[in-house]
Amino acid sequence: MEINTEKKNCVLGRFALVLTTLIWGTSFVILKKTLDEVPTLYVLAYRFTGATILLLLIGMKDLKKIDLQYIKGGMIMGVFLFLAYTIQTYGLFHTTPGKNAFLTTTYCVLTPFIYWAVVKKKPDICNYIAAVICMAGVGFVSLDGDLGVNIGDILTLCSGMFFALHIVATSKHIRGRSVRALTMIQFATASVLCWIFALLTDPVPTQISTESMWSILYLSVMCTAVCFIFQTYGQKYTPPSTTAVIMTLESVFGTIISVIFYHEQLSPKVLMGFALIFIAVLISETKLGFLWRKRAEK
Repeated sequence: MEINTEKKNCVLGRFALVLTTLIWGTSFVILKKTLDEVPTLYVLAYRFTGATILLLLIGMKDLKKIDLQYIKGGMIMGVFLFLAYTIQTYGLFHTTPGKNAFLTTTYCVLTPFIYWAVVKKKPDICNYIAAVICMAGVGFVSLDGDLGVNIGDILTLCSGMFFALHIVATSKHIRGRSVRALTMIQFATASVLCWIFALLTDPVPTQISTESMWSILYLSVMCTAVCFIFQTYGQKYTPPSTTAVIMTLESVFGTIISVIFYHEQLSPKVLMGFALIFIAVLISETKLGFLWRKRAEK
């Protein structure tokens, strides 16, 4: 009975992670269309505010766990989350959803090097190989015929650095603490920062179409709060190396959905870049351990 339960949890955990990447994959096109009507910072302000309220309703009992260390850690994570999403979303405004999806995943390759700078843990040979392959992939995706680079691609790459910083900050502050309580604080921090800078840079949008309102609601509920729950559940029952492989599907789903619904045109050069970035992420996150396991089983 216990074996069947464990197997069921493993299957459901992997399904939850795949569903998370699929939902996140849809966010690039939905967000791109919403940005045509609603300023970037207001979209993010609505998104994080909605997610904060949902998590507060779900995890009310976790509030009693919050102390000064929770607030400090959550605020640091929230600042990096704000910077990552803001820069990524501005990048999306100036580039295509597919390119935005794949260039964002470079954070997987950057994280070990930022972690090295913070905790002095040196990256391994796989991280260096992945970095070289990733740089080549970025060149294929971003460089034009005259070697010029789109500002949207540059911003997206910068957002990858802040996503990596967010991961390192999370790994430092999450130990021994409630995931839900810490996430509430970081979402609240990000939403406050979004509101402050939104009000300073743009007038409050007074006319938002019904379609955009539904899009923002979807981004808040499904792409932020629900995905957080799915991801947490999935990681609980899935090995880290398997999780890393599954999470790379976000960029794949994002590109496929962009081609189908946004009619994005992908040249052979860009497709080659996507493939190289995908391979780099796999090498960096898994060390290709799944290949060694298969070979050992034969």
